[in-house]
Amino acid sequence: MPWTRTQIRAWGAVLLGAIGIGFAPICVRMVEISPVASAFWRLVLATPMLFLLSRRWGRGASEGREHRWRRPGGGIVVLAGVTFAADLGVWHYSIHYTSVANATLLANLAPVFIAAWGLLVWRQRLSGTYWLGLSLALGGAAVLVGASLGRGSQALFGDGLGILAAVFYAAYLLSVTSARREWNTWDLMWMSSAVSALVLLPFAALSATWWPESPGDWLWLLALAGISHVLGQGLIAYGLAHVPATFAAVSLLLQPVAAAAFAWILLAEVIGPIQALGALVVLVGIGLCRAATRFPQRWQPEQK
Repeated sequence: MPWTRTQIRAWGAVLLGAIGIGFAPICVRMVEISPVASAFWRLVLATPMLFLLSRRWGRGASEGREHRWRRPGGGIVVLAGVTFAADLGVWHYSIHYTSVANATLLANLAPVFIAAWGLLVWRQRLSGTYWLGLSLALGGAAVLVGASLGRGSQALFGDGLGILAAVFYAAYLLSVTSARREWNTWDLMWMSSAVSALVLLPFAALSATWWPESPGDWLWLLALAGISHVLGQGLIAYGLAHVPATFAAVSLLLQPVAAAAFAWILLAEVIGPIQALGALVVLVGIGLCRAATRFPQRWQPEQK
C-alpha cells in the first residue's frame, strides 16, 4: 500500500529529527565547559521549551492531571529522569574521551540491552534475526573498541563510557515504556528533563568549569538544547505517531551516521577503514535487533 502524504511528511520528520540529534556531539565538543555541565545546561535550557510545547500539543491528553506528581505513576517519571541524567552525563564524557563516531555508535547499543531485558524479565522469545543482529552489533562494537587501541587508554575509557551510556539509555527507555501509560509524550519529555536537570545540578556545580563564560558557549548550548534536544526529539515524536514503528526505528540509525559526518566536516575526525567497517556492522546489527524485537504496546523508540 502506497504511503499517504502524512506518512511521507512523518518519515521526513523522523529523518530530520535524527540528523538534528546527530548534531549533539558537536555541540558537546565545542562548548568549553565540563561534559556534565553541558548535559546540565542542555536540560535546563530545553525544559522550558518542552513545557511550552506540552501546553500547546499535549493539553488534551493531560486533562485532569493537575496533581500528576502524586499519581501512582509519578515515581516512574522520576526514575526516567534519573536514568536519563545518568545516560547524558556518561555519554557527554564519552564524547570527550573517544571519537564522536565511537561514542555515538556504542551509546546506540541500547536496543541490545532492552532486548536482553525482554528475554530475562518479560520472557520474550527472540527470533533468529535478533540473535544475528546481536552477534553483528557486538562484533562491530569489538572492532570499534579494537580500533581505539592505537589511540591510547583515554579512547578505550571513552568507548567503555559509551557502552555504559547505552545501558543507562536502555533503562530510560524501559521507564518511558511504563510512564507513557499515564502521560503523553510532551508531558513526559519536560517532566523527565526537569528531573534530570535536578539530578545533574550538584555534579555540574562541583565540576571545575560549569558556568558558560562566553557568548559562543551559550550559542552552542542553545543549539544543543534547541536543535538536538527539542527539535530533534519533537520531530521524531511527531514522526513516530504516523509511520510504522519498525521502519522508523531503522530510520533512526541515521543519527550516528549524521554524528560521524558532522565530526568529519567540523572536527576533522577521519574514520579509518577498520572503524568504518565496525561502524557499518554495528548499524546493521542494531537495525536487525530493532526490527526483530517485539516491544510492549505504546513503546516508541527515541534517540539522544
